[in-house]
Amino acid sequence: MKTNKSKTGQKWLVTGGSGFLGINLIRKLVAQGHQVISLDIEPFTYTDVKESIEHHVVDIRNKRLVNHFMSQNVDVFVHSAAALPLYKKEDIYSTNVEGATNVFDAAYANGVYRGIHISSTAVYGIPKKHPIYEDDPLVGVGPYGETKITAEKRVREYRQKGMCITTIRPKSFIGPERLGVFAIFYQWAAEGRSFPMIGRGRNLYQLLHVYDVCDAILLAAAHEDSNAVNTEFNIGAKEFSTMRDDYQVVLDRAGFGKKIKESPAHLVIFALEVLAFFKLSPLYPWVYKTATKDSFVSIEKAEAILNFHPKFSNKDALLDNYQWYLDNRYQFTGREYDKTTHRVPWNQGILGLARHLF
Repeated sequence: MKTNKSKTGQKWLVTGGSGFLGINLIRKLVAQGHQVISLDIEPFTYTDVKESIEHHVVDIRNKRLVNHFMSQNVDVFVHSAAALPLYKKEDIYSTNVEGATNVFDAAYANGVYRGIHISSTAVYGIPKKHPIYEDDPLVGVGPYGETKITAEKRVREYRQKGMCITTIRPKSFIGPERLGVFAIFYQWAAEGRSFPMIGRGRNLYQLLHVYDVCDAILLAAAHEDSNAVNTEFNIGAKEFSTMRDDYQVVLDRAGFGKKIKESPAHLVIFALEVLAFFKLSPLYPWVYKTATKDSFVSIEKAEAILNFHPKFSNKDALLDNYQWYLDNRYQFTGREYDKTTHRVPWNQGILGLARHLF
């Protein structure tokens, strides 16, 4: 069994290294003097650290290749690769369950017993009480939520074999490199438009900055007591308000005097379901069915055990992400993307026309 060496100078294997979380984590790891092996189905295009790491274009569903790279004297692995809710159902299951199992299998076979698994608060479904604690029921919504629950079951099986795998359940996180569905909001703000909430926007909805996610990962991996971190941790912002108040700061920063607008929730959700059925909207059910609900988790466990203290509020994270969008939007303008990831702006579909009403 491999044990953690010093907090610097380790070799980390990161799945999903070309993704939004992957690049932000890799930058931190490189800055701390760690070696990094990155695996992703996409090429690694970040020139600032590209020469400092070892990247391989690998689908984690390829068990042989995952095992090969895990055998390269790895000390810690982070499994963050996942198929998002807009992917085909079969791809979500094969990636999020079979792919995850391949990673855990390879780690166990090669004695890499310290790892971090990136799950999601989607495992809680749409609970009726808040805050949500780590021992609350897991009721996934749709293939994505269901597969995240199954992957967590796999983690618990490998813990029984002697591995230490910390499961991180982050809220929706944003920051540098994040576009996806948030690019819709940022584009409308930058064009001087108001933005409609689904419903009144009076619900409490916790977000998270990607830098805080990275800090939680590093704290878990460096913790001296492997038994203490061989468990699940909710990760989210400490400071957050209603969706209306938090998102309004972006419109205020845009400087056009625009406001977050209310809308009739039931009517909008019905319309979005119809649009989603005909593939005319990029919004999937998890987005629009939770947008009117309170959604926040307790981070007390992470505070107590990991000494995790988020540095960014919801407002901080939104403003930081918006500024990154403004600084980088022109490299995405006019381009079409054949894949849906958080790194690129999603095709707005009919919503692109609707923005002219605001």
